[in-house]
Amino acid sequence: MLIDTHAHLNAIQYQDDLEEVIARAQSEGVERIVVVGFDRETITRAIELADQYEFIYATVGWHPVDAIDMTDEDLAWIEGLCAHPKVVALGEMGLDYHWDKSPKDLQKEVFRKQIALAKKVKLPIIIHNREATADIIDILQEENASEVGGIMHCFTGSIEVAKQCIDMNFYISFGGPVTFKNAKKPKEVAAEIPLDRLLIETDCPYLTPHPFRGKRNEPSYVKYVAEQIAELKGVSFEEIAQKTSDNAMRFFGIK
Repeated sequence: MLIDTHAHLNAIQYQDDLEEVIARAQSEGVERIVVVGFDRETITRAIELADQYEFIYATVGWHPVDAIDMTDEDLAWIEGLCAHPKVVALGEMGLDYHWDKSPKDLQKEVFRKQIALAKKVKLPIIIHNREATADIIDILQEENASEVGGIMHCFTGSIEVAKQCIDMNFYISFGGPVTFKNAKKPKEVAAEIPLDRLLIETDCPYLTPHPFRGKRNEPSYVKYVAEQIAELKGVSFEEIAQKTSDNAMRFFGIK
C-alpha cells in the first residue's frame, strides 16, 4: 500500500483526464490520496473530490504566496470546513520568500493565525517552506506548533533542520526531488530520517520524479519516491511502503 500525502488533483492540469489519473494510481497500489487546498478555489475542489471518492481526503489552508488575499472571512470559512469528516489537516501554510506577491510580515501573520486555528480545531498542519527555513522554525517554536504536529512538505533542508522539526512533533516528507540524480542533500537526509517520521508525496502536478522529470506528475509516481528511499536506506520497497502508509494513517487520523 502507498499513500500520496500531498497531491493537487484539484489543479487545472487534471481537468481532462482525472478519472484515468486516479485509475493509474490505484493500479500502482496507491490506496489513499490527500488532496491539498490552499485558496478558495482549490479548497472547494479538494472537498468535492473527498466527497466523491472514498479513498481521497482533503486539507484546507492558505498558501503564503497568496497571504495578501486572505481575509478574516476566509479564515472563518476554513474553520467551518475543519468539521468536515474528511478534512484531515490544515495547510498548506508557511512562508515563501521566493515570490514577492505577499510581504513577509503579512505571510508571517497569516501563518501564525493558521497555527492558532489548528490548535483550536485540533488538526495537524502542513508546512510549505521556500527560502524561509529560519523564520519557519522560529514561528513553529514561538507558536508551540508541537501541540498539533505537522508535516514538513517536500523537505529539502539539512539533517539538522529535519531533527529540529522531528523534535517539534513533525514528520519529514519527500517528493520527486529525492529521485533527481543531482539531489545530493535530499538523498543524504532521506537516508538519515527515522522510519517512524518519514512520509512520501508527489506534490503533483509539480516536481515529477525521475524518470519522468519534466512531464506532469501524478499520484501513481509516488512509488518512485518510495523506491528511491528504500534504496537509500538499504531496506525493501515493501517496508518503505508499509511504514510510510502507517505513518500517514496515524498522522491524518485515518482509520
